[in-house]
Amino acid sequence: MNLAKRLAGVKGIEVVLVDRNNYNFFPPLIYQVASAFIEPSNISYPFRKMFQGKGNIRFYQAEFLHVDAEEHRIHTDRGVLSYDYLVFAQGTQTNYFGLTAISEKALPLKNIEDALKIRNTILNRMEQACKTRDPEERQKLLTFVIAGGGPTGVELSGMLSEMNRHIRKKDYPELTDDPMHIYLVDAAPTLLGTMSRKSQEETLGSLAKLGVKIRLSAAVKDFKEEVVYLSDGSEITAGTLIWVSGVMANEAKGLPASAVVKNRRLAVDEFNRVKETTDIFAIGDICYQDTDKPYPNGHPQVAQVAIQQGILLAKNLTNKVNGAPLRPFRYVDKGSMAIISKYKAVAELPVGFFKGIPAWWMWLLIHILPIAGFRNKLKLVSSWLWNYISNDPTLRLIIPSGDTRKGSPDRL
Repeated sequence: MNLAKRLAGVKGIEVVLVDRNNYNFFPPLIYQVASAFIEPSNISYPFRKMFQGKGNIRFYQAEFLHVDAEEHRIHTDRGVLSYDYLVFAQGTQTNYFGLTAISEKALPLKNIEDALKIRNTILNRMEQACKTRDPEERQKLLTFVIAGGGPTGVELSGMLSEMNRHIRKKDYPELTDDPMHIYLVDAAPTLLGTMSRKSQEETLGSLAKLGVKIRLSAAVKDFKEEVVYLSDGSEITAGTLIWVSGVMANEAKGLPASAVVKNRRLAVDEFNRVKETTDIFAIGDICYQDTDKPYPNGHPQVAQVAIQQGILLAKNLTNKVNGAPLRPFRYVDKGSMAIISKYKAVAELPVGFFKGIPAWWMWLLIHILPIAGFRNKLKLVSSWLWNYISNDPTLRLIIPSGDTRKGSPDRL
């Protein structure tokens, strides 16, 4: 998005943005959609609305299939497009590490559709638990296992614990004496593995106080017959497994095999040009760049890397059109942060380490800025303020996807 916006109005350049969806969304906040805290529209924005009045940018809704580099064409499920320069910015998809049962039964969290499915599942589990008289069945329905101790896993488990504390008794009086059981599981010995020990310890202690059951140094190995099997031999009976444990790049078919490296990332040079090509580039989570000296093993797959690469590539493509030299990419680390729960967060910024309410306010501010559209920012701020003050978000709607029901629902 930053690449396209920076090329808007640049003379001599026409941009065609190809995406299977007709909207852009802000991935760092989809877990709040999954936990029924904000609506999808708060973090989504239509491409065509975004580029109104930008005469050199047009949108083409389609799914990429493969590239024909010799012919300078990409093939999509809705036609063929020609290009002078091609940029892959497809990001990643869920990595199940070859665990078939997990891929078939666990719930991933990578896009809006995933988030809504998780929201529906959580709310349906609560409704089912209200109806059963079997204590073991009720406990199973109210047990949620989250696999993955990175920021998404931490943030989602914190949101579910807030739901357990503030929503369960008010919305579900049948469950007053039946708490939700939230497990956070990770194969690593710590949570938030890329952050400092201070952040890890603060997060671990805060989640434990909220009632989250944390299992470290134990990977999820299988999920069958509503039992989650861990690598340390233990088992967790649970109706729901949410998988946020790993990612792999979306496949870019048609590129040289030597350019595709670990987890399908695309090897690029210092200008984000895909290796063994002259006019194909890759930015964001999909690319692997080892030319930036502080990051010999590639950059972290975080939003700031993608944003900075998009901005620089826009400058470099403009330079190519004007015959000017290209600038190599150098990542400027602006810090890391994670929200844990209401008024609890950790932030590691160039100016120091923060936790608690100050870090929480920093997190809110920084996550509002990238949201597209002033109206979206306003809706998000007002939604956050009301939900945090009232402890009672009003978005707990079960909206099935697909044509699962014909006609109008019966009412009693």
